[in-house]
Amino acid sequence: MSRLCVRAGIASAIAVAVLAFTYPTEVTGQQAFSHGQNVAPVFEGWEPNPDGTFNMVFGFFNRNCEEEVYVPVGPDNTIEPGGPDRGQPARFYPRRGKFVFKVHVPADFGDNELVWTLTAHGKTEKAFATLHPEYILDKRITMMNEAGFGQRAGEADSFAPELHVDGGAQRAVAVGEPLTITARASDDGLPEPRTGQNDSDATGLMVGWSVYRGEAEHVTFEPEQFNPDFRGRARGITMCGKKFPPTPEWWRERLS
Repeated sequence: MSRLCVRAGIASAIAVAVLAFTYPTEVTGQQAFSHGQNVAPVFEGWEPNPDGTFNMVFGFFNRNCEEEVYVPVGPDNTIEPGGPDRGQPARFYPRRGKFVFKVHVPADFGDNELVWTLTAHGKTEKAFATLHPEYILDKRITMMNEAGFGQRAGEADSFAPELHVDGGAQRAVAVGEPLTITARASDDGLPEPRTGQNDSDATGLMVGWSVYRGEAEHVTFEPEQFNPDFRGRARGITMCGKKFPPTPEWWRERLS
């Protein structure tokens, strides 16, 4: 049984602006490549849970400007201990993916390490997750890193957008038949638009779809989607149809 995972993501207006303007920019002295580079796993930090357990938060940096790298979960894409599958992506869109997924660890995790090892284009890199105090995340730190705000008066009162996908978490569909999935997003409207900011496609709540795992050539989106930097966008609601090409198998889709 083959499995495809499709993820819907949401972002505030400022998050989109920051991503859109910073993704094409390279640090002075570094050469940009469109294809052929590896992907570096990133440990973003850890979150405490009310029950005393913790979440290790990960992202990635795809060093390519254009190539979406596919590394199936397994020897080249593993998280240990407890792996290889700890919920990590297998598809890595170009440039930086921040706060992509979390791995739950027990309250007695202590001084242990959680290690994500990723090999792409012949190069292996690792991200080491620990509960060192300097890596703790809170809402304000996350906002500043993800969306570029949180320091001005009132911005810390903002809450993350909420996303609801209609229907069950798993869908089965025959090959060659389209499947429509509807995601509804809402936001508290904070922070308020800055003075002089107009109401355009570059502002407001945006929703985007991406293939999280599986072979992307077996999935098409209507309307066409871009990288999950939310250049494919809609205001508060998005409906996305996908059609699977004829093969001898059935595909089961899991939304994550």
